[in-house]
Amino acid sequence: MRDARPPVILELWRVRAPAPVAAAPPPAPAPAPAAPAPAPSAPEAPKPPAPVAPTPAPPAATARPAPRDFAEIPEVKPVYFDFDKYDIRPADAEILRANAEWLKARPEMGVLIQGHADERGTEEYNLALGERRARSARNFLVSQGVAADRIAILSFGEERPVCTEKTEACWSRNRRADFLVKPR
Repeated sequence: MRDARPPVILELWRVRAPAPVAAAPPPAPAPAPAAPAPAPSAPEAPKPPAPVAPTPAPPAATARPAPRDFAEIPEVKPVYFDFDKYDIRPADAEILRANAEWLKARPEMGVLIQGHADERGTEEYNLALGERRARSARNFLVSQGVAADRIAILSFGEERPVCTEKTEACWSRNRRADFLVKPR
């Protein structure tokens, strides 16, 4: 693994500061009595404190609801690649056909294909290889009748391994294309 950071997607929102709340005007001074008040005949009962008006809440910032994120689901399975290759293997072609059927039955779903590589090779090479793997899987889905505008691709290269041991068995699990779906 290299010390490079994975890609970050940022969304910026403009949030307006709450409108200032106008302070209540100071109470008017009590008028001075014109004549002395007569002595009370009986002691007055204490008056309950005047109710305090609740402070109005600041207006809520107008923000769009958070978009639904792509998610992995068990019905759509990943495919794996040989070392330094991006061609679809026969066993993985069957998985891609099943993925295509699932997607064709659900035209409201979009798919994000993430291409990955093992840690061998340079960071730049592995990013390019991950992209070629994702594109290969995308092209296969399109050849099976999934609309191209429903498919996005992204490469993480070696940055998101599922296994970190330094063995061929582990590296082979990292040479993959993952499929994430969400409603369009």
